[in-house]
Amino acid sequence: MSDVTCDDFYDGRLKLYQPAKGFRAGTDSLLLAASLDASFPGEALEMGCGAGGALLPAAHRLEKARFTGLEVDAEMAVLARRGADANDLSTRVTIAEGSAAHLDHAWQNKFDLVFSNPPFFETGTIQAPGAGKETAYLADVPLKDWINAMLFALRPKGTFVMVHRAADLARILSVIERRSGEITVLPVHSYPGAEAKRVLVRARKALRSGPMRLLEPKYLYQSKGGERTDWALDMQRDGAGLDWN
Repeated sequence: MSDVTCDDFYDGRLKLYQPAKGFRAGTDSLLLAASLDASFPGEALEMGCGAGGALLPAAHRLEKARFTGLEVDAEMAVLARRGADANDLSTRVTIAEGSAAHLDHAWQNKFDLVFSNPPFFETGTIQAPGAGKETAYLADVPLKDWINAMLFALRPKGTFVMVHRAADLARILSVIERRSGEITVLPVHSYPGAEAKRVLVRARKALRSGPMRLLEPKYLYQSKGGERTDWALDMQRDGAGLDWN
């Protein structure tokens, strides 16, 4: 792939190789990485890892965990491997090429943690995105099937984490509430007074269904057009985690 940039994350402590044009990792990727427990020691899977925008920050934060990134785009998979090598993470990070629609049966109940930032839109629901953004924005697997694939790969009592559009929260809950418990939702707003644009959803597979917890919202900016909030800066610069309590 031509026109690849090497970008610094976490104030230069982590490097990410990604296309100069098209989809580029940003706040959603860092939110997903920050939502994971830094002390987690097991086997983790990111479904749809792209060039590693969430996977590599997650591996940087979760020093005891071992990661598999699943990516359908071969060129993105190459960049993710390049990033793992450049950050000395290749002993704990493996990139597998494939689709969420066709998981190997050996992956059933394999992972202790499965996390994802799936494509937000289905083909035909929005105007075609710009070149290089199709795979990241347009789902070749419907959201329901994507979630079911995540749960297929997750072991019983394992942890499910997803960042997605707030507008699709009802669709997410309609799938996971039948197969998981300890469901927790954290809304993310651009600034106070704005509608939530994103939600982080966490659950544990095969636990008894119980009351869903809706946490206080997080704000990325102090005001419209204002400065970043302290927690957003800590997440962006230092890899600080999110508090699910």
